[in-house]
Amino acid sequence: MVDTTSRAARDGYAHPGQQAKQGRLHQWMTLVLLVYFLICAVSVVGDGFKLATGDQAERLFEFATNPFVGLMVGIVATALIQSSSTVTSVIVGMVAGGLPVAVAVPMVMGANVGTTVTNTLVSLGHVRNKDEFRRAFAAATVHDFFNLIAVVILLPIEILFSPLERLALAIAELFYGDANLSMDNVNIIGQATQPITGALGQLVGGLPAVLGGMALIVIGIAMIFLSIRYIGKLLKTLMVGRARQIMLSAIGRGPITGVASGALVTVLVQSSSTTTSLMVPMAGSGAFTLRQIYPFTIGSNLGTTMTALLAATAISGPNALLALEIAVVHLLFNLFAVLIIGGLPFLRLLPVKGAQWLGRVAAEQKALAAGWVLAVFLALPALLITLSVILG
Repeated sequence: MVDTTSRAARDGYAHPGQQAKQGRLHQWMTLVLLVYFLICAVSVVGDGFKLATGDQAERLFEFATNPFVGLMVGIVATALIQSSSTVTSVIVGMVAGGLPVAVAVPMVMGANVGTTVTNTLVSLGHVRNKDEFRRAFAAATVHDFFNLIAVVILLPIEILFSPLERLALAIAELFYGDANLSMDNVNIIGQATQPITGALGQLVGGLPAVLGGMALIVIGIAMIFLSIRYIGKLLKTLMVGRARQIMLSAIGRGPITGVASGALVTVLVQSSSTTTSLMVPMAGSGAFTLRQIYPFTIGSNLGTTMTALLAATAISGPNALLALEIAVVHLLFNLFAVLIIGGLPFLRLLPVKGAQWLGRVAAEQKALAAGWVLAVFLALPALLITLSVILG
């Protein structure tokens, strides 16, 4: 018998199984490298924001001290970029650079709303079949309704009493304790990112402070966008099959299982848009009902907060605590939304009923579906921002 494995080794060829393992190892190593670049990118945004604004960060964002403007900025930015992970990571970096947490909180809430535009657009692929479109559009917009209701409930409470900000600060302090958060402290992640952040800092060192800071912000945002984009692509290759299995086994087993599995799948693929978009075709085909996928959808909100928490680990120095605080705010906002809306019987099915109604209307008047997307994610936020600025 011929030893094909030995011959393949002698001839310089790898066995197909070995090739697969090597390819998978290469993908995981690339993923680790991309996560490292994401962490570096958040530091770069923070450094750039600090350099560009000096001590004037609060004054620079006076236009957003109206929380409704901050909310709309978050919605529009996320709807345009189609990635709440990118927007929240940028916000974490900006807080590290001096953006007040109180201004950032509504922006984070807005990012939660803006991210739902992706699966709403996916549902438009079923537009040719009336029944499929009704089910798919309802499955997509149940996420819209849930997040909008969460904002309507929690934003006024936050404006009046700041419970999310206070609780997030208390949690963040548990991790930092009473330690001096100066740049002189040993910070493993800060040291690990120093080669990249230091090199980029030197690159713009010859520019005036404002221009250099703006250049770092642009570079950092580009790095965040590209890192998250390719992290998502790699994780789809590595995890989507497993994520789909988790989803199929969890749907219909009860709301708690659905929420938990939705969060887990989103952590695995690092994209709530991917998680929810997986379900839209299944709902459109009639394989699952809206009530079955509803808990899974809202669970994805919890899973997507992991990116901002990861990004916050990049920050060192005096604002490290604040950067972690805003990341924890993002988690608490989604956690309380699940507990309040899911826990109160009169609110629990409100998103489902709203989505079912909108699905029926959109199936009859398809132009209204496009109108919903444009109005909720672009026109209304832009109008409210303009009015807030004009009225001062």
